[in-house]
Amino acid sequence: MHEALKLENQLCFRLYTASRLITQAYYPLLSAIGLTYPQYLVMMVLWEQDGLPVNDIAKRLYLETNTVTPLLKRMEAEGLVSRSRSSADARQVIVNLTPKGRELENRASCVPLHIGKAVMCQSLNAESAPALFATLDDIISTLSPVATAGSEASEAPAFPVNSK
Repeated sequence: MHEALKLENQLCFRLYTASRLITQAYYPLLSAIGLTYPQYLVMMVLWEQDGLPVNDIAKRLYLETNTVTPLLKRMEAEGLVSRSRSSADARQVIVNLTPKGRELENRASCVPLHIGKAVMCQSLNAESAPALFATLDDIISTLSPVATAGSEASEAPAFPVNSK
């Protein structure tokens, strides 16, 4: 067997597993306030800056607009956001929080603290978190132009990741 193909040597598997488990940790907290994880991400973008075009929300979340639009339609049906055509450019759809969506920010304010407590461990703490964020941001910025351009990534050399 090729060493590069061993599951234990895969960075992607560790990232996938950590992401899946963190998303699972969010589930009970978010379901208590009536949000799914993708809805929570959209709400965080809008709590930070209300009245954004769909394209801007999609860019902030590293998603395509055709992925975000059905999500926004469901959120509009639930009364969390409203969508309207831009008066400056009728091609743009602007998303605004409703009063219900704004009120939800207070109820969600405890979520980051609970998740922070859930994921803190010996190697991840308040002091080491910024370095992890920087590493993940670097990975995202390295991969996102490839993902958004829809082109194939150039073949990168395999590198073993040994956690032992």
